[in-house]
Order: sequence, then structure tokens, then C-alpha cells
Amino acid sequence: MMEKETMGKDGGLSSRDAAREPRRDDVEQRAQALLEEKDAESRTRTYHGPVGAGVTLLLCAWAAFQLYYTTFGVISAVNLRAFHCIFLLCFTFLLYPACRGERRARRLPPLRDVALMTLTCLSFGYLILNYTRIAQNGGRLTPFELAVAGVGVVLAFEAAHRTSGNLTLLAAIFLAYNWFGQYLPGRLAHNGFTLKRVLSTLFWGTQGLLGTGIGVSATYIFLFVVFGAFLKYSGFSKFINDLSLTLVGRTPGGPAKVAVLASALMGMINGSAIANVATTGTFTIPLMKRTGYRKEFAGAVEAVASTGGQFCPPIMGAVGFVMAEFLNVSYTWVMLAAIVPAFLYYLGLLFAVHFEAKRLGLSGLSKENIPDAMKVLREQGHLILPLMVLIALMFMGYTPLYAAVIAIFATVAASWLRRDTRMTWAKIVAATAEGAQGAVAVGVCCVIIGVIIGTVTLTSLGLNMGYLILSIVREGSVYTTGLLVMVMSTILGMGVPGVAAYVIVQAVAVPVLIRVGVLPIAAHMFCLIYACLSNITPPVAMSSYVAAGIAGSNQTMTGLLSVRLGLIGFIIPFFFLGNPILLVGADASASVLVSLWPAFTASIGTVALVGGLEGWFLRRCSWPERLILIAVAPLMLYPGVTTDVAGFVVLAAVVLFQRFARREGV
Repeated sequence: MMEKETMGKDGGLSSRDAAREPRRDDVEQRAQALLEEKDAESRTRTYHGPVGAGVTLLLCAWAAFQLYYTTFGVISAVNLRAFHCIFLLCFTFLLYPACRGERRARRLPPLRDVALMTLTCLSFGYLILNYTRIAQNGGRLTPFELAVAGVGVVLAFEAAHRTSGNLTLLAAIFLAYNWFGQYLPGRLAHNGFTLKRVLSTLFWGTQGLLGTGIGVSATYIFLFVVFGAFLKYSGFSKFINDLSLTLVGRTPGGPAKVAVLASALMGMINGSAIANVATTGTFTIPLMKRTGYRKEFAGAVEAVASTGGQFCPPIMGAVGFVMAEFLNVSYTWVMLAAIVPAFLYYLGLLFAVHFEAKRLGLSGLSKENIPDAMKVLREQGHLILPLMVLIALMFMGYTPLYAAVIAIFATVAASWLRRDTRMTWAKIVAATAEGAQGAVAVGVCCVIIGVIIGTVTLTSLGLNMGYLILSIVREGSVYTTGLLVMVMSTILGMGVPGVAAYVIVQAVAVPVLIRVGVLPIAAHMFCLIYACLSNITPPVAMSSYVAAGIAGSNQTMTGLLSVRLGLIGFIIPFFFLGNPILLVGADASASVLVSLWPAFTASIGTVALVGGLEGWFLRRCSWPERLILIAVAPLMLYPGVTTDVAGFVVLAAVVLFQRFARREGV
């Protein structure tokens, strides 16, 4: 019979389990292998000798260029995006192998990639030098300029192929739609476009490769990825893990709660669910397994916690700044709107691991395995200062870009407050280079998104998609429309980084929701959440599959369990779709305090839903009790006096019955 992994009575690991538990190095190696399989960003080349030093110098030069021209420097938007494209594509051809089997440790780049980098500089350099002249001539292009456009589009596809295979295929389908859409039936058909028109739009226009996607990458994404790298090198990740241990480590199922808190905090900064699973998961998943959680459950908890960070304030993985740009509102407004959905998402996950621990009879970690809270705050508490500076500056009215740059310098300054965390010159250079390199994969996704958005604009696909959905559902049917948009958002977001997924989805789905009467902020938040949740939605649940590999669990079971643990995330958007009171500040005419009571009742409904799903509330639940708890959830989640009263009455009956049954020993 297989032995169960358990903790000792004092919360420590038994010697039998300690001998059987794989070493931390083995877990990290497995995580790295899985990350390389699922995430192109981990398959980069490494260069030795002068070329390696030159690559580091170029990455730092790129970071300096971006920081200067997104804050103090003066440059046109088109030129900034074109230069950003040059850097992105050149670093892609320099760092990312053309095929997985290629040797990654090198002294010199392959000649074919040198040729591709040269073509990139020539094609986009020609655009920078001639864009103004062509715009003044009404967009008339010579055959040579069309050839330049064709080269630029092909280079973008090759770069995307190396960094994001799924998105490349999706972009290719959209590109083909420009010519073959005329053969489709119904509302999705169009009259067809010439090669000249398509290339002109995608390369020389501001709705294609140089459109919204690359604009987002050249500003918000780049700066916040670099900011995340600086936080990492300052020791912020260790501080988050230690702080989480001190807060919840000794409670029932403490290691799982540590995973939730640590992954949420790190996920909202780095904005990559997959990378977050592969980094924090190497620590949290084995810890959860040693505590006594099933390996599928441990993997699912890490996947769900890492995914939610992409829409968790105050940073939201940089996607909140993108949403503010699309809505033309301040980021503070977006951040406030995201508070309740993110809070309910993590509240549900925390209670899921708590109820599971109670059901299995698990304890927390022993006292000797928990760092001293005062010592953690005394030795590492200063590392939270950059985040405080960032948030304070944005609330004071400064732009997110300015706040991010100041926060980067504040990170270095804060690290110097204690000798143990001091960032040396070598660490600063390493953080700058790693941050710039980390922005490449997401940036190339934003470049190729230009093909999708350019096609949507040129063919009026977004408008036609809206008419198609409205023809399927009854006019004004918000929830039916939302259901179709949910499916579309989840599919379009599969295998795509959170920010890139949102940019794609909002271009197609947001106009549809707005047409049926949904507020713009609610429509954007709806699409954002489902685009992010595609990371845990089978069949392409990338975060769940990486977590399953680290945990050594079945991928399908881990993916399905991830959906169950994150179920509140799939449900809550429908409740603010028709009544956005759950989005704090969504209604400009109402006070922020108006959302407090609905948020409170929604929290109770979330706990009831999780209790019904996990089979535990005050004690183990019978099937009738579980069904009643699940039925109470929508009553409490829906903002309304009648539903709240009904929900409280039914829930009170369950609580009283369970208290009586527990007292009587039933």
C-alpha cells in the first residue's frame, strides 16, 4: 500500500517522508525543464566571451533608451514603437533558437540570425526615415516600399514563431482571413482585400504592427518587467515568502496558504502565470505535498494562485495600466474596480485550502519552521518601500510610467538601507539586463498582435462578430451575450501571456458587450478575467500543466481541479456584468462606500460556495448540506436586498444545524 505523506504531530516532516521527498535541486531542475517546454522565454541562448558581454551591454542600452524616451525624452509615438520593434526582433533572433534542438550555449550567433537582424534594422529603419514623407503623400507606396512591408511582416512572424507558437498560428489565421474571408458565408464575409492594402495596413499603418499592442509593450510592459527584475534582485521574493510564512504558516494547511499569498504577490508584479508557477512552485508545491495535500491539489493551488495575480491590484501585472489607456481613465479607477473581484478570487482559494486541510485533518508548520515575524520585518521590511512609492505616486496623480521609473530607483535605494540586501553594481546590471530580456517574449507577442488587430480593423471583424453574436442571442440579453464572450475570451487567451491575451480579447469582445448595455469598465474587466483564466482552463491550461509537472500529478486532473478551485473567478464576472456595483467606483455617480455591503455579502457567498464544493463548513457536510451551500452562493453574490435576506436565512439554518450536530456528536 502506498504510504501517505504526512506531517509529524508537531508539524515537522517525519524521517520516513523526508527520505522519500525529492531534493529541492531535483524539483527545481524539473520545474526548469517544464518551463522550457511550455515557455519560450526559458529556452534562450547564452553567449560566452566578448559576445556575451556585448549582449548584456546592449540589453542595458535598450533599457536606458526605453526609460529615457518613455519619461523625459521627446520622440514621436511611431518612431518609439518602430525602435522598440527593432530591439525586440533583433534580440529575439539573437537570443531565441529557431528550433528546440539547437545548441543554446554559443560564442557567436548563427549567420542566418545575423542576416535576420540586419533585415530587421533595414526594414524598420527605412520606416523610421520615411514614415513622415509617406504619410504626407497620402500613404501612396512604391513597389519597393511594399516589399519592405512584406519583409517586416515576415520578420514579425518568424520572431513570434520563436517566442509564442500558439499566438503565431492565431495571427496566421487572421492574416488569411484578409483574403479568404470573402468566401465565408453570412456576417463574417467581406469583399476581400489586395496584398497591397493588407501590407499597407499592417506595416505602414498605426493599426498593425505599430499599433496598440506594440505601444503597450514599449511603455507599460517594458518598465514594469524591469521593475519586477529589480525587486527580485533586491531580495523581495524571499521577503514575500518569509512574510507569508509568518502570517499563515502555522494555521491548518499553512503551506498552501503561503503558496496563495506568495504567488498572488509575485504574480501581480511579474504578470506571467507560467513563470510564477515555475519559480514559487518549486518551493510551495513540495511543501504542500509534505503537509499531506494530494499532489493534484497542491499543483492546482499553485496554478490558480499564480494566475490570479494578473488581475490583482495594485499592479495587476501591468495589464491595469493598459486597461486605463484603453478606457482613457486614471489607473486608480481601474485598480479600485479590480479590488472586489480579486479579493473574492483569493478569498475563495484561501478557504478552499483551509476547508481541505480541516477535512483531511492537516496541521500547519511547526514553530521552528516559521521565521520570526519581527525579525523578518526588521531585516527585510524595507524592501516593501518601492511598492509603497509606486502606489503613492499614482494616487498623487503622477503617470504610471513616471511612477514606475521612480520606483525602480527607489528599489536600489531601499536595498542600500541594509547591508544584507544591498544591490551592488553587478546586481544592478544583472537586473537591468534580465528585465530587458524578460520583456522580449511578451513584446514580440504584442508585435504579432498587430496582425490580429489590424485585420479586425481592416475587415470590420469586431463589428461583424458583434452582429453575429447579437443575431444568435436576443437583443439586450446581457448574460447570454456574456456567456458567448466568455467562451470566445477563453479560447483567444489560451497559451498567450496575460497582457497580450487581454489586448486581443478586448479588440473583439468589448464592443459586443457594450452594444448590449454593459458599462465599459465592466466589459473590459469581464474580458480581462476570462483571458487570464485561460491559463487554468483545459485543454490549454498552461499554468496547471506546469504545476502538474512539478507536483508529479496527472495533468488532466490538475487542470480540472484548478477550475474547481478557481470557480469563483469564472462566476463573479457575470454578477458585475449586469450590476457593476461590485466594481468599486464603476458608477461615477455613486459613492465608493456603496460597494462595501455588496462586497461583504459576496464574500459570504464565496465562502458558502467553497464550503459546498469542498464538503466542509463548520464540520464535514452531507450532500444535502453541500447542495444548500452551493444554492446560497448566488443569492449572496447577487447584489440585492431580497436575495441577501434569503441567503442569510438559509445560511443561518445550515450554520445552526451544523453547530447543533457537532455539539451532539452527530
